[in-house]
This record gives sequence, C-alpha cells and structure tokens, in this order.
Amino acid sequence: MVSLICTIRDHRDDINGCAFSPNLLATCSSDKTIRVYFTQDFSELAFSPLNGHGYGVHCCCFSPCGKYLASCSTDATTVVWRMDTGDLVTVFEHPGRSPVRVCVFSPDSSLVSGASDGTLALWDMQSKTLRRTAASNEASIVACSFTPCGQMIATGSTYGDIRVWDLELNPLQAEKNAHDLGVTCCQFAPKIQSDGCWLHFRLASCGQDSTLKIWMLFRQAATGCKMQLLHTLVGQSAPVLSCAFSADAQLLVSGSVDKTVTVYDANRGALLYTLNQHERYVTACSFSTTAPCLIATGSMDKTVNIWRVEDGVSGHGDEGKSLLGESSKATCEDKKLPGHSRLLVCDWSEEDVSAWLSAEGLEVLVGSFKANNIDGGELISLTKDTLASEMNIDSVGLRNKVMRKIEELKMSLVCTGIPDEFLCPITREVMKDPVIAADGFSYEREAIESWINSKNRSSPMTNLPLQTTVVTPNRTLKMAIGRWKSSQ
Repeated sequence: MVSLICTIRDHRDDINGCAFSPNLLATCSSDKTIRVYFTQDFSELAFSPLNGHGYGVHCCCFSPCGKYLASCSTDATTVVWRMDTGDLVTVFEHPGRSPVRVCVFSPDSSLVSGASDGTLALWDMQSKTLRRTAASNEASIVACSFTPCGQMIATGSTYGDIRVWDLELNPLQAEKNAHDLGVTCCQFAPKIQSDGCWLHFRLASCGQDSTLKIWMLFRQAATGCKMQLLHTLVGQSAPVLSCAFSADAQLLVSGSVDKTVTVYDANRGALLYTLNQHERYVTACSFSTTAPCLIATGSMDKTVNIWRVEDGVSGHGDEGKSLLGESSKATCEDKKLPGHSRLLVCDWSEEDVSAWLSAEGLEVLVGSFKANNIDGGELISLTKDTLASEMNIDSVGLRNKVMRKIEELKMSLVCTGIPDEFLCPITREVMKDPVIAADGFSYEREAIESWINSKNRSSPMTNLPLQTTVVTPNRTLKMAIGRWKSSQ
C-alpha cells in the first residue's frame, strides 16, 4: 500500500529535483532556490531556502554522509552546501560555462557534473579542484549515476545514448539509442551482485520514448563491460522524466509527463501502483534511504508529494492498482505569500509591508519599519547591515529571519497565477523589456544579452546555436504585460 502523507507547496516554480539523506529531504526548483526539510515531520530547516544560483536549479544531491548537499544550475555552476549550517562550501564553475543539468556524489564523495554541451566534469571535494573532464558528444548530458562501488559512472544524453565511464573518464561502454528521442534520467540500484567472475549492476533508465528500462551491466577487469536489457516497462503513456530505486533495490519509481507516478517491483518488472495526485508533469522522484520507506515526487505543479510505502512489494494482490492519492492524517500546511493589495512587491505600500510582517510573525518590527518609511521597493533592498545600523534591530536571529523572508520575495516578486508567457525563461521574473531572440523565444533584454555574451551564442531553451545575436523588441508582449499589471 502507498499513501500520500504530505504535500509541500513552498516553491514558486517548477520542481526539478529532490533527494533524501538519512534525516533530510532537499528539493530544487526553477525559482532558483533549494529547500531543505526534516524527514521526521517535513518542517523546513532554519537556513532554508538556500539562495546561491542566478538561474533555475536543475538537480540536487546529498553526499553519502549527508553532511553536504550539491546543486547545479543553468548558471553553469555546481554549488556545495553544509547541511549543519546552510553555509556555502564551494562553487564549481563548469568548464566552458555551459549550463549544468545534473550532478551526483560518488560513494567516496567525489562529485560529477554533466552539462548541456555534452561535457562531464569530475571534481575533488577535498582540494575543491577539477580532476578531469570528458566529452561524450554535442548532446546535453541530463542523467548521471555512480555504481554502488563508485568505480564506474553511467551518463544519459538528449541523443538517447547511455555511456559508461571509469574514474579516469575513459569510455567503457556505449548503448546507442537506448531511448528514442533522448534519455531523461538513469540510476544504478544500490546493490552489487557477483557470480565470481563478473560483477553485476542493475541500471534503470527512462526517456522521451515513454518507457522505463532496467539493464544489467556486467563488469570484468580483464574484458571490460557489457550491457543487457532486462525489462522494458510501459506503465506510463507519455515521456518518463525521472526514476529511482529504493534503498533495498526492491522497488523502482518513475514520474511522467502523463502526471502519474508508477511504482514497480524492480526484480520482476511488474507494475504495483499508479499514483494520481500531481496536476502537471512529474519531473523528479526519490526514495528515502532509511525506514520508513518514503517516496518524494516533484512536479511542474510546484508541489512535492511525500508518499509512504507501507508493505514494500508484498502487496502483489494490488498489482497495477491506481491510487488517487487521498491525503492521510499528517499533511503539511501551505506556506503562501501573505494577502496584500498589489501583486508586485516593488509596488507595495508601507501598509502592505506592515501586513506582510504581521503575516510572517514579525509584528514586533511593524513600528520600526513604519518609522523608517519602508515600502516594497525599500523592503527588497534591505541588507543585514541596514537592519542593524540604521533600523537598530539588535537581535541576530530576528535580522536573519527578516533576510530569509526577503530573499523568498526576491526569488518570486509576484504571486502565483502569472501567465507563463510573461515570465522570462532565464530569470523566471515578469519581463520589463521583452525581446525576441533568434530561437523564437522571448526573454528579458538584459538577461538574454548577458546570456549571449557568456554562453557562446547557444539558445537557453534549445541549447542549439543562435543564428544571430540580434534581438528584436517584443512590443506586443510588453503591452500585454502592461495591461495585465494595470488590471491587478
């Protein structure tokens, strides 16, 4: 039996990744933030959200010890964070400044990142340096996983191939056209099998061909490695975007464009459950590493669902059962922006700021903010130094709380319900000066010009070369945004 126990609604944009440590859950989003929760009650840590990326965050992963969290982004960086304090440990800038699509720790805590230009980078955590790089092809590397022994790496690309590498990033095996139209995710099972001569590793992969596949990778030191397809699972009707093995390697979960989450018996390739709760594409999924067995699923509906697996694979009598995902007793409360009279924070009046402070439990500061005439524009410009020196807020904890709340506002300067076409695909903020680039998409002028200057003329949306760097004002869109603002 699988039951929905919690829905988290803290992110302001698409969920792109989620990951468990023994006692934490991390989620990342196109809203540029990473959020961290205790798995005991799914309350958010004091230092969450983590704000360090300039663009959307594609992936997040914990180190094996759980002390560190890595996140990667369109901004071409992989950032490592401490999980006891939330402090930034280091920033790895990907060679070539290409958007980083995936990152993963090895069992010995090395770190690998894969980028949109088809390159793979292996980083040394102790020295915080780049150890080596490799290039597969011109397709984006969007999936990556270490074998449980940490001696091999599997990668998947938008070309549809799966490649296996050793720790020197020498190619060992290439499975061409593993998924038609592209691989979206891959993960090794956390168990090693052996028959005395060969080591056996199970690998799950999914792709744009709407299938989830289970492979067996055979490795022998003398003869290299080979791959064999064990199961092709077709329990979902649209591209499958994510997959993950349970900690005991008995279950396999996947999320799809058809808005469903499927749970399989990983040994038999049999469908056990289909979970119907998300309202848009399911983009991320992960199993907890300790009991009780939990599944986290993230979606473009901006929510993360937490599911409890009650009986492992024992319930074969319910094979293929569809669950509507009715919430159980323990549910997480929404953390919404407070009610205020204007959508745009920069347009808030002093009264709106006071209402926001009260809604966030900061009533004690209302008088001080009013005395200093803090409106929305002033609010998002505040710093810790200003709070301490000019507003005389002596409490360090209070200053930190205010700044965390302000950072959340900066990440989402508008409430929910904004038409997607009004948001710049790069900044995910309402555009002020929209322009059309050579790829046919509209962007904020400053954002796309900065992108072109640093990304070697690739499209942020397609990763294909831009035929020209000339941009054209999108006056129709600018007028539409203006009318929408006036109507709010």
